[in-house]
Amino acid sequence: MTRSAELTTFLTTLGDALGRTTGAAAGLAGTVIARMADLGTPGSTPSRLPVCSHIPAALTAYGGPLAASFAAIEGQFDWRRRASATPADQPFYDGHANATIFGPGGLEDHPGLWIGATIMAPHITYPDHDHPPAEVYIPLTPGEWWNADMEWTDPGPTGFIYNPPGIKHAMRSGAAPSLALWVLPI
Repeated sequence: MTRSAELTTFLTTLGDALGRTTGAAAGLAGTVIARMADLGTPGSTPSRLPVCSHIPAALTAYGGPLAASFAAIEGQFDWRRRASATPADQPFYDGHANATIFGPGGLEDHPGLWIGATIMAPHITYPDHDHPPAEVYIPLTPGEWWNADMEWTDPGPTGFIYNPPGIKHAMRSGAAPSLALWVLPI
């Protein structure tokens, strides 16, 4: 398998963004950057959910090379709802989608790495959740993140959010859609 020029550009610009992390996030970022060099196997078939209609507008929020490189490949993703989402919570059910870029079910099925994206319509809260691996979020738009060690915060266009292993965390959008990338070594 070979990677497209567009995916290679995305990975390069994501690596640049991860290179700006500090503290414990920098160690995670280094692991992710090293693992991105390894090729995975072809993965998912593209699919979209209605909430994906927010992606073009979201990508104009901060702009820049990472947003542009994401825009070039996002149409290839298999966008899905969180597995626990139910129509009983219609705003969340219809107001979010996740796509795995690297990892199980991703554009590239990759052992040892999850890279993905989450789009949320305006005024959506992604519920508290946790997982064993640590995680870094890179925002492509304004949005707020919370974890058990910090209050709700918006890291801004050059910031990041680090969630230690196993910590409860959540995110939410404001008056505009929210789009973020997430990376987890597994």
